[in-house]
Amino acid sequence: MDIYRIARLDPDVPIEDTVGAIAEMVKAGYVRHIGLSEVGADTIRRAAAVTPIADLQIEYSLISRGIEADILPTCRELGIGITAYGVLSRGLISGHWSKDRGGEQDFRTISPRFQGSNLDANLKLADTLKVIAQEKGVTAAQMAIAWVLARGEDIVPLVGARTRERLHESLGALDIMLTAEELARIEQAIPANAAAGERYPAAQLAHMDSEKRHD
Repeated sequence: MDIYRIARLDPDVPIEDTVGAIAEMVKAGYVRHIGLSEVGADTIRRAAAVTPIADLQIEYSLISRGIEADILPTCRELGIGITAYGVLSRGLISGHWSKDRGGEQDFRTISPRFQGSNLDANLKLADTLKVIAQEKGVTAAQMAIAWVLARGEDIVPLVGARTRERLHESLGALDIMLTAEELARIEQAIPANAAAGERYPAAQLAHMDSEKRHD
């Protein structure tokens, strides 16, 4: 197995014990690398003190930039790569979402960012991104992916696609090179804390180590 990634931190089991057990699998030749997911800087350091950590999977996009405060710097200090999911914020900033989309079975209906006035505000951000993208001759989705790619070679965007058309669109982002001026304009138009609403419902955030703040 190329990488064994712990999907979520078990609050009842010390991270040292968890990664230590997987490290034994690495020594036995069953696993090549160890990864973490949605954990904070303190947990990353504790895990890395036991065994090398190759990768952290965590949400990162133009409107989900919380990792920039301490998680991303910690990973870079320790040489840990980032697999960024949610780079289109579940389609919210893809340029394809609208208020009339999403039914009762759509998981996004429980997401604060897709509800009421939050959705109205966030779609305005998406429209802003779409305008900037059109000026460059690309789509909003391509611009959002290209922005993540421009954040560093240690960050790999994880993008889903339900159709070949969307897959082709996403792959087109690989050919987009954003200048320093373009990046500055995007980040000025969509500041780090611009999104309305949290990325997950409160009940889920309460159990996510990456959202905890340690004094």
